[in-house]
Amino acid sequence: MSRVEARGPYFDELRHGQVFDTAPGVTLTAGAAAVHQAVLGDRLPLATDAELASAVTGRGALAHPAHVWDVAIGQSTVVTHFVRANLFYRGLVFRRFPALGDTLYTRTEVVGLKQNATREGRPRTGLAALHITTRDQRGDAVLDFHRCAMLPLSPEGADTGHADDLAAIGADPVDVTAALAGLDLRPLAPRPPVPEVGTQVDVVGGDVVSSAPELARLTLNVAQVHHDARAAGGRRLVYGGHTIGLAAAQLTRALPGVALFLGWAGCDHTGPVHEGDTLRSVVTVEDVRPLDGGPSVVGLRSVVTADADADDPAGEPRPVLDWRLSVLM
Repeated sequence: MSRVEARGPYFDELRHGQVFDTAPGVTLTAGAAAVHQAVLGDRLPLATDAELASAVTGRGALAHPAHVWDVAIGQSTVVTHFVRANLFYRGLVFRRFPALGDTLYTRTEVVGLKQNATREGRPRTGLAALHITTRDQRGDAVLDFHRCAMLPLSPEGADTGHADDLAAIGADPVDVTAALAGLDLRPLAPRPPVPEVGTQVDVVGGDVVSSAPELARLTLNVAQVHHDARAAGGRRLVYGGHTIGLAAAQLTRALPGVALFLGWAGCDHTGPVHEGDTLRSVVTVEDVRPLDGGPSVVGLRSVVTADADADDPAGEPRPVLDWRLSVLM
């Protein structure tokens, strides 16, 4: 009787141009949206108010953008089952805002590979840059972005020699307003004013990280470090989108005029997060671009820290996220 492993690829098994598109499609339902909101607590009006969403989109209740990107990232983890860390997301842009009832399908292509320098006593690893595109059941583009994952080489695999320069991948400017075509933004007018450039908002009150494996399961994320403590070196790592989702929720509390998340210029995970951590954020307004009709595209930077460990009450907060994004206000 033969015996095989059910697993994802190691770094040395990847090649340029390789495509992964076998993750199941995911239909965005009200039940899944309720679970997602229970874990992250976001107050985005177009996701919590179906009447407002219908007036703006003409298509009924809007799926929360964070739910959409979480599903797309989760579908891409067929490539990153062995991931040790996710270094960055870049150039994430919505091409269309799905409604509840839409179904998402994701294609992930390997576009860059770089083997890390070998360190004595450490497993060999490499960085895989992935181009991720998500479409709905009609074939319409929904999301487009890049992510960079650190993966181990197989135990007996040969060194790959991969040495791509990953600095420019996903760094090209993107048009974050394209997805606004066809939306009626007039119902968004009576909202708080847009803060001035340079305004810095300290979000008072942190958020505890809870239900981490549940969020990973909800979004089809199969990266084993989020489910298996042994694979994570003794303590499970929290899925990076969980940290981003809590930062998004804090951002909507800090700036209640935020109507939509349009895209990310970049998002760097600057430190690990574990379940039970308490996260706090500081939001800075970096750019304001008024649109016709009243709303503005606002560039923001959210810097997130985790409180010091309970066994080190005198310790300093740990940096965990540096997120630059564009929102509609």
